[in-house]
Amino acid sequence: MARRTKADAAITREQLLDAAEKIFRERGVARSSLAQVAGAAGVTRGAVYWHFRDKSHLCSAMCERAMLPLERMLSEAGAARHADPLGALRELAVAALSRLACDPRAQAVFEVMLHESEHTAGIPSITERKRSERRHCLVHVESVMQQAVASGQLPVDTDTALATQAMHAYIGGIMNNWVLDPAAYDLAASAAALVDAFIAGLRTAPPRIASARKDTHTPIQTQRTKRRASA
Repeated sequence: MARRTKADAAITREQLLDAAEKIFRERGVARSSLAQVAGAAGVTRGAVYWHFRDKSHLCSAMCERAMLPLERMLSEAGAARHADPLGALRELAVAALSRLACDPRAQAVFEVMLHESEHTAGIPSITERKRSERRHCLVHVESVMQQAVASGQLPVDTDTALATQAMHAYIGGIMNNWVLDPAAYDLAASAAALVDAFIAGLRTAPPRIASARKDTHTPIQTQRTKRRASA
């Protein structure tokens, strides 16, 4: 009996998360209530509080359920040793874009996280979740970038931190713009070509640490040159 109760509770929790995706996407998180989520799930409001402390907790669980597969992929990619690091980055980026294009759950949650942050001052879970995912992504992608340098796929003076920021901005920008207008083009069919354009640019002209240092020290070098000339 206890086992059946546990199974029923798990089913109810999934129903509530499904309902939260629908209600939050339609109304926005700040303009939604737990009563509305309960109604959409076909349960009582008390059932919501049995599983979630408040709306912030529910929203966080909704995001976690949708994003966990991608976070797991990032963790595995960052921890693994790759014979072809740039190929691994390509595969990871294509998988992320393809998943967004083909998974309605990922689309719903991504849209909520993207468009609702400015309206959720009382719901810090969305902003914090975005920050946490960003940090998680940057750490593991840079780990693979560093492997690309070590294996000779990128120059030894590649600024891997800046390259990682650039890749995150590029893929994130594609996601943001596509969610705004999914009918603009077939993201799943175009994912590989879009990622290949970035990887090709990274191979050809990666950001360099040396050039950044040169820019930083130019004023000092100019002052020394002037002093020598005046002497």
